[in-house]
Formats: sequence, C-alpha cells, structure tokens
Amino acid sequence: MQNKNETTSYHTLPNGLRIVHRQTASPVAWVGLMAGAGTRDELAEENGLAHYIEHCVFKGTEHRSARQIINRIEGIGGEINAYTTKEETTFYAAVPAAYTGRAIELIADMVYHPLFEKEETDKELQVILDEIESYNDSPSELIYDDFEGLVFSGHPLQMPILGTRRTLRRITAGRAHRFMQTCYNPEHTVLFSQSPLPMSRIRAYAERWLGTIPYNARAYSRTAPSAEPARRAEYRRHTHQTHVMLGGRAYPIGHPKQPAFYLLNNILGGGSLNSRLNLSLREQRGLVYTIESTYTPMSDTGYWSVYFACEPQHEEQCTALVMRELQRLRREPLSRSAMQQALRQLQGQMAIAAENRENNALGMAKLMLYGNEAPTWQQTFSEIERLTPTDLADCANELLAEEGISGLWYR
Repeated sequence: MQNKNETTSYHTLPNGLRIVHRQTASPVAWVGLMAGAGTRDELAEENGLAHYIEHCVFKGTEHRSARQIINRIEGIGGEINAYTTKEETTFYAAVPAAYTGRAIELIADMVYHPLFEKEETDKELQVILDEIESYNDSPSELIYDDFEGLVFSGHPLQMPILGTRRTLRRITAGRAHRFMQTCYNPEHTVLFSQSPLPMSRIRAYAERWLGTIPYNARAYSRTAPSAEPARRAEYRRHTHQTHVMLGGRAYPIGHPKQPAFYLLNNILGGGSLNSRLNLSLREQRGLVYTIESTYTPMSDTGYWSVYFACEPQHEEQCTALVMRELQRLRREPLSRSAMQQALRQLQGQMAIAAENRENNALGMAKLMLYGNEAPTWQQTFSEIERLTPTDLADCANELLAEEGISGLWYR
C-alpha cells in the first residue's frame, strides 16, 4: 500500500508549465520533463523527427558537450534516459535525492538549449538507422507499429515512431528547432518529481530553470481520428511462425468507460497466467508460447489488440479460440464471484506495480499531462471496484463485436 506520508502536490508556473510532485520517503529522486509532442505532431515528410530529437538533445547543448551531459548524472551514480511515443517525448533521471536540482537543471538545458551540431547528429542518425533495422528483425515488436498503421490509416497516428530511412535523411537542424519551438510549449509540458524533498524545493528549482521559458501558444491543435471500418492486412515477413494481431479502436484517456475496459482487458489477456486467453491457447492446448491483450488509451482515441505467434498449421484454430473468448465476454456477463476474483487480482497487481518507482513517476506525469491531476493507484482502484458485470458486458458489446475487429498477419 502507498505510504500514508506520501503526498502529491501541484503547481503551475506563469508560463503555463505544470508541476506534479509526490513526496516520498525514498532516498532516490525520479525527475523529468514530459512534453506532449510525439509522432502524431510531425509532418508526413519529417516522420521520425520527434524520436530523432529525443536522441540528439543528448549530443550537446549551448552549455555542455555530449560527454559533459552524460557525466553530469552518471558521475554521481545516477541514470538519465528518454523515450518517444506517438503523443509524448519524455526525458527523466534517477539520482540521489541531494542531486535533484542538478537533474532538473540538466534536463531543462537539454530540452530548451540543444545545439544539433551536424557532426554529432549525423552519428546519432546512424544509430537510429541501426535501431530501425533491429526493430525490423523483431516481428513481435514491429507488428504493433504496423497494426497502429492499420487501425489509424489516413491519420498521423499511423506513422511509425522511428520514421523511415527516406524521411530521416531529410531532417535538418532547422526542422528540429522548428518542431521544438512549435510543439514543446510550456503549457503542454509537465515537470514531474518523486523524491523526499518538499514541493517548495521542487518549485524553486522549476522557477529558476524553467520559469524563464517563454509562453507560446500552439499554432495548431490535434485532430482525433475519424471512425473507420475494420481492416485486414497480410505482410510477407518470411518468419518461422505466423504472427497475428487482432483488435480495434477503444476509449481515450479520461473516458467514463476507461476503467471498465481496463479491467476487462486484464481478464481477457493481461499479464497474468490465468487470463482467459492464456488458459485457452497455452495452458489447455499448448498452441502458443506468448499471447497477450493490450489496451492503449491515448489523448483523444485508443485501441485494443490481441497478439499471438504460432505454428502456421495452428493459425486458424488459434484465431477461432481468440474470437470465441472475445464473444464470451459479450454474451456471458461475469458472475459475482468471478467479478470479485478479477477485482482482487487487479488490486494486487496495481499495488505491486506501484512499487516500481520509475513506472510510477512516468505514469504520474502522463496522468497530469492529459488529466491535470495524478491520482494514486488506490484512488484509481476505488473507481474500478464500483464496476458491475453489466458495465464490463456493455464495454465488450461496444468494442469487441466481430464486425469491428481489424486483423494483421505476418507470414
């Protein structure tokens, strides 16, 4: 359970940048900046730019070289990292709490004063090209990008995070600076922190190193993807196994039915071995090694998916079994005892997940970015435990109908 002494505080700087801080008893501080700028904010011809920026800000700023950036955190035993999604770019560090200010200052320098020197960025471009090739060699990862391309066809969300060789070679320092000036607005950025320091210290650090960032409103707004019919696609990947992904659109972050579908997905094929899909396809029949379902809510849309890989001769049977479990959720509401078991299991999973300070801090930042608050896992679970079997059946009938399911095959 969360320590009762942990408190969550909020503050907004005059330039619009928001702060969320959770004071903990841990001697380690997790701090970072999450910007609401990702792949969907790129132009088609600059696909991969958000991820490229994530890499290149580590290569030097107006005040530091690449080596100085690394040593600034690694030299005190800390760690610094970053990642890019379709909707966010995040830079964060874990440091001994006494160095919290150092971490905030460094990340602020990287994000708001990058140089993009050609010699350094050309080297990093090659690293990204190698990353693309590595990704292409991993069908169990690549299929998620291709499936998003299928489900969100015709919308910027269809673009791969890494970009392509063609689009990456067109990126320039000018494009990178323009993207950051357009998308890294303070009002769409969150400073997040988990540490034993009081909010007053975090606020002082933020005012010193982030308070002078000028306010500039975005000249564009994101457009939600329109409703589209289900699609099917098959790619020849020459893999030993057949890789399959089935799924469709789902609820966005903050939707009233998001908690119900979160629980429903956990029952269907969440991370536990007793999920319905794992029991049916792996434990009872031995047809797959991995099968999982995923629910990915986004700021204005979302999608769900079921992924499995199997021997080619078992593909039809596996697909039929998945479809059977999906339709069971529509036709057969959970019994009261099954509902209580599902809630008890999810409560334990959420409590254990909350012990991961890194994921806890990143999740807190995303909640703040899109919901303007960061409830604890207990507060989130209190919503979920009020659900009924009828609530889950309603979600299943709305989202899991066979005619609305898209499919992707690697053969």
